[in-house]
Amino acid sequence: MKKLNHLKDIYHQYDCFLIDLWGVIHNGVRLNQSAMNVVENLTNKKKRLIFLSNAPRPNKSVIKFLQKLKMKNEYTQYVLTSGEAALISLKKNVFGKKFFHLGPARDKSLFSGFTENETSIEKSDFIICTGLYDEHENDLGYYENLLKSYIDKKLICTNPDLIVHRGNKEEYCAGTLAKIFEKLGGKVIYFGKPHKEIYDLCLKNNEKTLIIGDNLNTDIKGANNLKFDSIFITSGIHRREFEDKNNMQKLLEKYNVSSKYFQEELSW
Repeated sequence: MKKLNHLKDIYHQYDCFLIDLWGVIHNGVRLNQSAMNVVENLTNKKKRLIFLSNAPRPNKSVIKFLQKLKMKNEYTQYVLTSGEAALISLKKNVFGKKFFHLGPARDKSLFSGFTENETSIEKSDFIICTGLYDEHENDLGYYENLLKSYIDKKLICTNPDLIVHRGNKEEYCAGTLAKIFEKLGGKVIYFGKPHKEIYDLCLKNNEKTLIIGDNLNTDIKGANNLKFDSIFITSGIHRREFEDKNNMQKLLEKYNVSSKYFQEELSW
């Protein structure tokens, strides 16, 4: 893995740039201006950009959030979320009709338009997991007790991320609950990085693509699965594991991934 000082040195080698949002473009509180400078330059160079996010909500919800962070409207149109990918299947009743929603109320926009299909966990055909309840955001034992009697149902995970940093605060994501469900013996269907389905929605044939992200489990593993080049952003989700830069290779080995380049933050 090579340190990349400036993206401008290699951008001409690629047609398409898949860029993670949380941890690269913003930290949940504010936009990263260095990363936004990259977005502006790539846009001016007529490159195809996709903000590929494991947010468990539809594109429009994430676009509204980015607008609150003062992102220009011309850039918000690059968004594709794991929630949007899941929504396509949910509308087709691929997993059944009646569902139980496991997650905070703010994620209910995912199934607006067919809320009449929401029911109790006992009566549901399947479980949609978008995250943790606000009142049990740190109590993983609560979810083990909730789910252990329902491992015969499929759990649809709309965000495979395990944790996220909101500013300086670490929060669990839906992926953590999905892992609990799997350990109990249940079957999980994932929407989002690093799983193939979300890439099928946005990639074009014969494009040279560069993937940029801060999560080794999702962004960089997804790049490896597709055999695409990647830039690992070291100041994001793994920053506490990355205090000793001499241990970078050990960190990659820990997650069984590789990356062509790394940057501390995305920089033009």
